[in-house]
Order: sequence, then C-alpha cells, then structure tokens
Amino acid sequence: MTKSKIRTAIVGPGKVAHLHAKGLLNSNYSEFVAVCGRSVERAQEFASKYDVLAFTDLEKMISEAKVDAIVVCTPHPYHCGPVVKAAKLGVHSLIEKPMASSLEDCDAMLEAAKANNISLGVISQRRFYEPVIRMKKAIDEGKIGAPALGHVIMLGWRDEEYYNSDPWRGKWETEGGGVLVNQAPHQLDLFQWLMGDIEQVYAVTRNLNHPYIEVEDTAVAVVQFKSGAVGMILLSNSQKPGIYGKIHIHGRNGASVGAQTEGGAMFIAGKSNVLEPPVNDIWTISGEEDKLEGWKKEDADFFNTINAAEYYIGLQIDDFCQSVVEGREPFVSGEEGRKTVELFTAVYRSQRDNAPVKFPLEPENKNDFDGRLKK
Repeated sequence: MTKSKIRTAIVGPGKVAHLHAKGLLNSNYSEFVAVCGRSVERAQEFASKYDVLAFTDLEKMISEAKVDAIVVCTPHPYHCGPVVKAAKLGVHSLIEKPMASSLEDCDAMLEAAKANNISLGVISQRRFYEPVIRMKKAIDEGKIGAPALGHVIMLGWRDEEYYNSDPWRGKWETEGGGVLVNQAPHQLDLFQWLMGDIEQVYAVTRNLNHPYIEVEDTAVAVVQFKSGAVGMILLSNSQKPGIYGKIHIHGRNGASVGAQTEGGAMFIAGKSNVLEPPVNDIWTISGEEDKLEGWKKEDADFFNTINAAEYYIGLQIDDFCQSVVEGREPFVSGEEGRKTVELFTAVYRSQRDNAPVKFPLEPENKNDFDGRLKK
C-alpha cells in the first residue's frame, strides 16, 4: 500500500530550521516527527517547540523515529555528511541552499542518492514566486525569442552583528564563502534556470568594507551561455542598508521580462521578515505591456495576506514531500542544486586564475578550496 504521507525530520535546529519546521507541519504529505542536532539542549528546545522527538545521532533518529526524509539545515560545508549517511539508510533529503560549498560534496551526495535510489531536493523557493513563474512561462513559450542578454543584481548589507550572530559565519572553513555562497544562491539559481546552460565565466571578487570577515562581500561576473547569450552578475553585501535584488532577461526579438525578487533590507532568517513583495518590474512583450501594473497590484495584495518566508518555503517543502510520495523528481532536484555550486565555484576559480573558466567544472585537488583560501 502506497503511503499518503512520509515521516519527516530536520537535521540542524538553527534559525532557518524554524521555517522548515512550519513547512513540514503544514504539508499535506508530511508527518513531522523528529529533529537531530549536535547540542542536546538545542535539539530538545527545538523538539519541544514543535512536539517532535529530539536526537543527537542521525542513524538512531532515522531508526527509532522511522524517518523517510530529512531536511538538512546545517551550515553549508556540513550538508554532505548527513545526506550521504541518510541515503545509505534509504532516506530522502531536502537540502537548504546552497546544496554544498564544494563540487566534491555535491557529487558525493548525488552519487549516494543514485546508488541508493533516493531523492535529493535543494531549497530554491524563489522559483515559486509568481513573478518568476510568469518569466519562466513567457521564456518557455518563446514570447521574447531566445534569451539573448540577462543580468542579476543583488545589493544588500550585512553588519558585524550579523557575522557575530553565529560562530560559523564569515569564515572560509565553516561558511564556505561569502555573498556568493550564502546570500546569492537564490539569484544564481534563477539566472541559470532562466538563461540556460553556461559556456564560461570571467569574474572578480572583493571584500570591500568587511575587514572583520575572511570571505568576499562582493562579486562581479560576465557569463557566456552555450546558446550564444551573454549576461552579467553583480552581487554585494557591502551596500547599506540593503537595497534590492533584480533579474532581467532580454530576448532576441527585443522584448524583455524581469522581476524584483528582493526589496528593502535583506531577509535574515530568525531576525527579520521579507519586507517587500516580489513583483514583475519590466515586461515589454508585444500585446502584454499593459498587464504589468495589474500584476504588481495582484502580487502586492497577495503578499499582504501571507508570511512570505514561510509561505514559499512551505510550497517547496510540500512539493518535495509530494514528489517522494508519488515517486517523481522534485521541482528543484539535486542536479539543479549542483548548477548553482558550479556557477559560484567558477567565479572563485576565475578570481584565482584571472582568467575565464570553461564549463563543465569538476572538483579540484589543489587544496585551496577552489581559490577561496588565501595563500
């Protein structure tokens, strides 16, 4: 008899895990049963809040709580271990963004999933934003012709208090990177999803005004796509107080579609809410220009009825749990998650080598964390 629900658990009871817990509780396809953390106290505190079981050992949790799928909310360099261990026990994994901080970890998780016939999903809830769905549909229907030119811009701010809020933040070893790895994976995911397969990347990274952290706060890249299209990426945590995030795609027939996905100060899990609604901010498809203002009002009105952070993560959690129940691939798969890691890895390698980086990328064995570690 096929299950109508799967038994779910969280690994890593940190700030963002609370959003996932609410999503698991609200999903029609999830029975949220357990949490696993390194600290007994934190795991128990989290468990009591959601009336689930607390564990500090992953294998014990999976066995005793009869877990079917886990949501991994540990810091980025520590996603691989629990996912691989869970896969060997036949347990599916939904991974917080980014999938990992290295291609080596991505490939280890994908190989474990394939070998054990389990599903991997990676959080990218902005694919569920209504303005982004409109963009994707218009592009897929050929309304702008083939994508020819694209740009993604994310300007935000992170202060010293933010980096001091968790001991792993701002360090190569425990965060894996700066704006590229932590704040920008959503934008990088949308960029490659809407523009297509990448040919090569030339980029520079900088730490402009955060002398108290090791990692970059700014990255700029020129991207060439296999289709012949070109694009630009501009990302920064160095602009006060946090301005916006935009993605615009311009087609070969001259029409453009775009969205402002972030507005106001940047969202910080456990500290702030999403301040402004995601909206389409450019739409020049012939015959559809007059739809823009109506969509803006529609999306803003809907935004005012929801908690955006909880709602969109909830949509993706529900899709993932449903995909496991139905035996299909989730909307954002592990292979898609790897593409984002491949893109930011190319940016770091280009900065290191002062040269364009051609795709596809494979893991390196240079012991410099793909150019991120200082000599």
